[in-house]
Amino acid sequence: MPLKVAIIGRPNVGKSTLFNRLAGRKLAIVHNKPGVTRDRKETEAKLQDLKLLIIDTAGYEYSNEDNLESRMWEQTKKAIDAADVCLFLYDARDGLQPYDEHFADILRKAHKPVVLLANKCEGRAQEESRFEAYKLGLGEPIPFSAEHGLGMLDLYEALKKHYHEEDVQPTSEDDEEAFKGKPIQLAIVGRPNVGKSTLVNALLQDERMLTGPEAGVTRDAIALDWQWRGHKIKLVDTAGLRRHSRVSDSLEKMSAASSKHAAFMAQVVVLVLDADAVLDKQDLTIASQVLDEGRALIIAVNKWDIANRKEAIEKLNYKLKTSLTQADGIPTVTISALKSEGLDKLMSAVLKVYERWNMRIPTAPLNKWFADMIEAYPPPLGKNKRRIKLRYITQVKTRPPSFAIFSSNPEGLPDSYLRYLTNNLRETFGMGGIPLRINVRKGNNPYADKD
Repeated sequence: MPLKVAIIGRPNVGKSTLFNRLAGRKLAIVHNKPGVTRDRKETEAKLQDLKLLIIDTAGYEYSNEDNLESRMWEQTKKAIDAADVCLFLYDARDGLQPYDEHFADILRKAHKPVVLLANKCEGRAQEESRFEAYKLGLGEPIPFSAEHGLGMLDLYEALKKHYHEEDVQPTSEDDEEAFKGKPIQLAIVGRPNVGKSTLVNALLQDERMLTGPEAGVTRDAIALDWQWRGHKIKLVDTAGLRRHSRVSDSLEKMSAASSKHAAFMAQVVVLVLDADAVLDKQDLTIASQVLDEGRALIIAVNKWDIANRKEAIEKLNYKLKTSLTQADGIPTVTISALKSEGLDKLMSAVLKVYERWNMRIPTAPLNKWFADMIEAYPPPLGKNKRRIKLRYITQVKTRPPSFAIFSSNPEGLPDSYLRYLTNNLRETFGMGGIPLRINVRKGNNPYADKD
């Protein structure tokens, strides 16, 4: 039986956009005019290995009168009653609105599992409203963009917990063990004509993908099951990604969307560069999007057999240091896909960075490190001219490693201090090349009163 998933939210927060993305086609009309969706719309969908029945609903506008709005609300209530899980969207750009809080209360009273999605969360500007959403009491908000496909893997993992087709539904710790037996989702991305399909063929030792000197030979993301030294790999070749301003053809736009979707659904992404043009503006854009989405990243410098090696290495190191600071220590491997050189080094790096991406740090050494960092460099004064007290840190999830710091007065903690903690955390625990997420929450040590 498919998992019934109702998409709930006030008007114009992106419910129909998410419905279309999960359905894989445009079944619901999307428009910036509120109230376009009136009836609840249902369709079967698939998110990786999850079979879903997704339900799009009208934007809730509660009314006691016998009018169109009240009948639309009745349809939404029926969707909630029928659902196994509710996806509750709010607009992270607008922040929480009174309707969000009112209907969060209704969802809590419905006693249905809720996944909270902070939609339109494409940048750091939306982080504050995401933290604000904790007060809804619906759990940790997932940073999400229905329009761009950001956060789809996090959504998959949240829904997987409520999917009952398997005999055993693991706890979070068991789930991390079960995850290890599944194929590594590995996407190969990059600009056109850098050798992505040639690399895939070299790894497979088969002319599986069309290649050629023409840019744009690959048009769709192609997923292939493969094994490397006993490790199961889901290998995805993608279409080349050009700068958005240069893309006008509708087919190329669809190819680009397919490539981005594949990258955002992957766990490890290999960004293939041409040794003669390492980390140009488009490369940096792709890398930043991959890291912002929380994926593990590896850089493969291709055509190394014909490169000006000294110049390429100097340029690459400079760009990594100055333009790609989200994940210090990104593994960089030099290869020649055409001559099948450097492939073992590349796949070894894939396994290492995947292991880091799944890393969980025990609470005791984590807080010992935290205390040392605070002692070496205490937090600055807050808005009230009192020193900000950071009490405790815990790891809340893996893939990517995400941490919560508890503080009685977190207001005013500068980004520079979080960068200080992030950089030292990465260096101390050997987490180079993966994005780390640290959120500061108001509260005391949640374990202080426990035995």
